[in-house]
This record gives sequence, structure tokens and C-alpha cells, in this order.
Amino acid sequence: MRVTALRTPAARVLLGVLAVLALTLTALVAAPSSMLPRAEAHGWVVSPPSRQDHCAKRTVSWSCNGVEWEPQSVEAPKGSMLCSGGSRFTTLDNGSLAWPRTGISSTHTFQWTLTAFHRTATWEYFVDGRLFKTVNDGGATPAPTVRHTLSGLPSGNHTILARWNVYDTAMAFYACMDVNVRSGSAPAGTSSELLDGNGRLLATRL
Repeated sequence: MRVTALRTPAARVLLGVLAVLALTLTALVAAPSSMLPRAEAHGWVVSPPSRQDHCAKRTVSWSCNGVEWEPQSVEAPKGSMLCSGGSRFTTLDNGSLAWPRTGISSTHTFQWTLTAFHRTATWEYFVDGRLFKTVNDGGATPAPTVRHTLSGLPSGNHTILARWNVYDTAMAFYACMDVNVRSGSAPAGTSSELLDGNGRLLATRL
């Protein structure tokens, strides 16, 4: 028995639609990642440079699990004390790597760069796992650049975890900075030193 249903106009239209869908799916699979839709961006600490900032600027030699392409996306539920927040960017949690260490004074202005402006509950800063400062924004919408000055930082080598707690979701954004705090303080805007994992000077930043 011969099948003639596919010869009808409606069947031909259906086959055309299915062919277009197949071609579209093939193109999406073959497309480079730069052409695919990007996830919504958020924010990260750029001064002193956070671990994901070092990854993005290629100042480290190891693979960073993709965070080098999206340093703004270290997002996870609130409450974590991990540099990754418990996200997929687990390289950020590896303290055995020779993360570049930034020399700063005991008073330093930390700067976030934001690419999505979530209403904010609080900004928290932890020095070696202990809460050092909380800034309460009470649900305000932040600007593209956010700065907080921390004073009285203890001298020596430390890892500082910054946590940006979103006001109206259960999520937060995380960034860890490896620093060497010099004794004494300096006015805001003074330079800081970028050191390698062995304490050698790599560059001076303004």
C-alpha cells in the first residue's frame, strides 16, 4: 500500500517546519561559545585584585575552571566561607596555589565592579575567616562601582573574603583577596604592591 498523506500541502508545511528546526539546532550546537547567550553578569572585587580577577587578567598560570571568562559570576547561596561560595569555580578555594599577593596598608579601599545591580542587604569582609566589617545597605540598589574602606587591618599575610549578600534572594557573590598588610596606614588612593606567591614584587598599582 502506498502512503500518500505526505503529499498533501499540510504535510509539506510540517516537513518544512521540522527541517528549519533541525537546521537551527545544528547551528546552535556548532556555534562557538562567544555566539551563545551569556548568563546574566553580576560583580567581583578588582582592588585589591581578587582571585577571579587574577584569573581574568591571566596573572596566574593555572586553569581557573572557566571563571577567567566570567569573574563576575561567583554566585552561591548565602553563608558560605569558601572563596567560590560553593559554586562550580572550585579552583578559587585552593589555597595551596601560589596566588599573587597584593601589598596594602592597614587602611585600604576595596573596590567592586558590578555588571548587574542587585538590591543589596549587606557587604561583609572576613579576614582569615573572622568577620571584620559589615556594611548594611538595607535593600538599596548599588552603583556600577562600589567602594568600602577598611581600617585597622592586621599586619602580615592574610586572605580576605568579601561577600555581597543580595537583598531579595537567597544568593550572594564571593571574592577572595590575598594580601600582605604593611604596618601603619596610608591615605586613600595610594599605591599597592602586587607580589607573587613567594613575596617577590611583580608590579605597583595605583
